[in-house]
Amino acid sequence: MPAAVTLSPLHDIAASNDWGAIFPELLLAGLAVLVLVLELVLPRTQRALIPALSLCGLAVILLGLGINFHTAYLNQDTFAGLLHHSEGGQFMRVFFVLTAMLVCLLATVTLERHAAPGAEFYHLVIVITAALMLLAQSNHFVLLFVALETVTVGFYILVSYFRTSSASLEGGLKYLILSALSSAILLFGIVLLYGVAGNRALPGATGEGMSFSALRGFLAANPHNFLANLGAVLVLAGVAFKIGAVPFQFWIPDVYQGAPTPVTAFLAVGSKAAGFAVLMVLALDVFRPLQAVIMPALSLMAVATILVGNLAALTQSNVKRLMGLSGVSHAGYLLVGVIAAYREPSAVGAVYFYLLAYLFASFTVFAVMAHVSGASDADQDLEHYANLARERPFLGAILAVGLGSLAGIPPLAGFMGKLLVFIFAFKAGLYGLLTVALVGVVISIYYYFGWIRAAFFPSRRALDFAASGAPVPAIPRVSGAVAVAMLLLAAASLVLGFYQGPLGAWLIAR
Repeated sequence: MPAAVTLSPLHDIAASNDWGAIFPELLLAGLAVLVLVLELVLPRTQRALIPALSLCGLAVILLGLGINFHTAYLNQDTFAGLLHHSEGGQFMRVFFVLTAMLVCLLATVTLERHAAPGAEFYHLVIVITAALMLLAQSNHFVLLFVALETVTVGFYILVSYFRTSSASLEGGLKYLILSALSSAILLFGIVLLYGVAGNRALPGATGEGMSFSALRGFLAANPHNFLANLGAVLVLAGVAFKIGAVPFQFWIPDVYQGAPTPVTAFLAVGSKAAGFAVLMVLALDVFRPLQAVIMPALSLMAVATILVGNLAALTQSNVKRLMGLSGVSHAGYLLVGVIAAYREPSAVGAVYFYLLAYLFASFTVFAVMAHVSGASDADQDLEHYANLARERPFLGAILAVGLGSLAGIPPLAGFMGKLLVFIFAFKAGLYGLLTVALVGVVISIYYYFGWIRAAFFPSRRALDFAASGAPVPAIPRVSGAVAVAMLLLAAASLVLGFYQGPLGAWLIAR
């Protein structure tokens, strides 16, 4: 009998392990292993099949997620409460698989030019994608931390993937050191929350400080507890590092510049989106009872992020650093949407829409950057884009659409994303934040259009640079698959700008 009593909790936990709930993640794990196996067994002449297999596998998983979007596990907890399956989590799963497909597609351009090994790259992208999907559905701090560190360790390797590039190695080292610091801050906050929630002398304490649902109940009963508030702020500070919010943005310019272009795109879109998925769960649900502290802290962070990101981008001539700092400003706009969701819950849908528009626009630009980059992937200057529109009209047009969407120019999807966030900020009465955000948009137009001007109407400095005989990388021919993807991304930005349809209605109804 004692043995049966001892085993009963373990039996209950095992009974909740419904592996069908994470079938897409299991498929990704199998695909990652298959990529490494093929690297071992295929002759060198046939290893070009690995990128195609990776893309096809991701496409099949993406299709399956789309068909089975409203899975039977929606609004349920599985794995003893480690995972919570929601429509928002399903959206982020689709988002991450699409992001991985585009990263792998860009890698077919970049890795070939730099003669870098391919199988390990695709393997890491797939593993990181599975971890991102689990991270977006996490309902427990143990799973959140393990998934987050899996993502971070994968990015350590990807950022420094070009082993012969000092910029790539330097970027990887900086990312390693600063990520370790952010992980320590996050873990310290988790420990504080776990400790204070385990104090049974306090009302609502259950000893389950790691579970989001239990912690939410404890915080509702103790909204003014100092240690609980401090722990929540430290946890959000750790998350802020992942989204590149001020004052945790200082790693972005150097890491974005040193990383291979597909990895920069992965960081800019995938890592940022994962950070916001976690932030919305924590700030708007788990830590909601601490709104009196969290909302002012996020508001201050949003103002600083918008202004610092845009002002720092004004002086950049290296386009990878420019994209990094402009991404900081986009994190600020997204923070405005998160803050507005405290008073207008539908603003969460506006944040999702903004992330989707940001994905289309960013990958459109990064696809052009992957072709313009030369032997030194880190040294992409605005001068390298002189006469791009005249010599490569297709790339010039694609670049203009992507940058226009990032700048928020109508009728592109980026404009609609900003408009929706601003409308909800207005409804929520966040007039100060809205004013700062509008100022940030005006500033951003200058550097985005400076890049467009370099491609379409090169300055005298750019023309002198071109005439000086300085080495300018030869732009390779755009392959059929990449050209189709670039057209689809640009078309998506245009279509979503004109017509949001059922997608927009569903997102705003979240």
